[in-house]
Amino acid sequence: MIKIEEELLALKEEIIQTRRMLHQIPEGGFEEYKTSAFVAGKLREYGIEVYEGIAKTGVIGYFKGTVGDQTIAFRADMDALSVEEKTNLPFQSIHKGMMHACGHDAHMAILLGFAKYLSENREKVKWNVVFLFQPAEEGPGGAAPMIEEGIISKFQIDKVMGLHVFPEVPEGKLACRPGPLMAQTGEFDIKITAQSGHGAIPHKAIDGVVVAANLIMAYQSIISRNIDPVEGAVLTIGKMWGGERRNIIAGEVVLEGTIRAFSEETFRRIQHRMKEIADGMALSYQCRIEIIFRDMYPAVWNHEEMYKQLKAAVGEENMDMIAPQMIAEDFSYFQKKVPGLFFFLGTRNEAAGYVHPLHSCYFSFHEDILLTGIQAYVNYMKLVEAMEA
Repeated sequence: MIKIEEELLALKEEIIQTRRMLHQIPEGGFEEYKTSAFVAGKLREYGIEVYEGIAKTGVIGYFKGTVGDQTIAFRADMDALSVEEKTNLPFQSIHKGMMHACGHDAHMAILLGFAKYLSENREKVKWNVVFLFQPAEEGPGGAAPMIEEGIISKFQIDKVMGLHVFPEVPEGKLACRPGPLMAQTGEFDIKITAQSGHGAIPHKAIDGVVVAANLIMAYQSIISRNIDPVEGAVLTIGKMWGGERRNIIAGEVVLEGTIRAFSEETFRRIQHRMKEIADGMALSYQCRIEIIFRDMYPAVWNHEEMYKQLKAAVGEENMDMIAPQMIAEDFSYFQKKVPGLFFFLGTRNEAAGYVHPLHSCYFSFHEDILLTGIQAYVNYMKLVEAMEA
């Protein structure tokens, strides 16, 4: 475990209360009005310059360092999920049907705790620090709109860092890797327009269900036969519906799914092969197959030098090398603009029952990990400022 400073331990109760207040008011993407007001109020309380209404509900805090020739941003996502909470915590969500089931309340509490720590040590902080409180990470994505509003140039951000609580990593451990950490992601919708008919006279119809079945099976060969085996990729069809009743040939079938890959080239290759296969199947079955692709978040790709710095700052024994994950994060948009590092903060504690996955209605964690996240940021800042001195 990372050693927690006495000065930070003194802030423990305030940080925990911050997390619990945020946990009670979960809000959806671009609807984080109560959350934004709470965050902005805390930053002002700490004497930090505040900018509100960034990408609608985003909040930025700006901390001027004593030297001010370098600026580092730390990001926390703010939105929650449409999940009915079943944790039975005494500070459970008061917004019915909404829950911080992905730990964004922890991310905000960590960043606010870090802001509090820096505000009490102003004379020791050389770099400028930007606190990015981002809306809509769960969708449709708030990082890109914040960047489009010019925050990188306005605040002259040189590098960016973020974290995510993660129940697949032991409690209190950090997990990270240089290069690809999380996948590029996209969605697709497929509409098959065939020819309906009587279920007892199939030769006078074109069966959309048969077309869909063959299309699904053909798509299974893309990853295994068109993608380099050493490249990570996923093609999943998660939803299908069509037809009217059991004795009618389906004239229309719709499929929905997702694509994940770590490289842009692999991602585009999958899309290209999907279109080729669909075109060939449409010709073969004399039907129409339309595909709509929606590109979403790029891959999270960690800066190698920042990775080495974090490992040195927290101690190699406190950070695991994690395999690339197929989950996605729009933190990647910041990394497209400046060097960035994203890492996982472990929450798994089987003895205490903290084993539920992200997005579960039972997800929770031991609140001591909030201090671990802040200490990781503090250690990183101290190390890089010393290196740049």
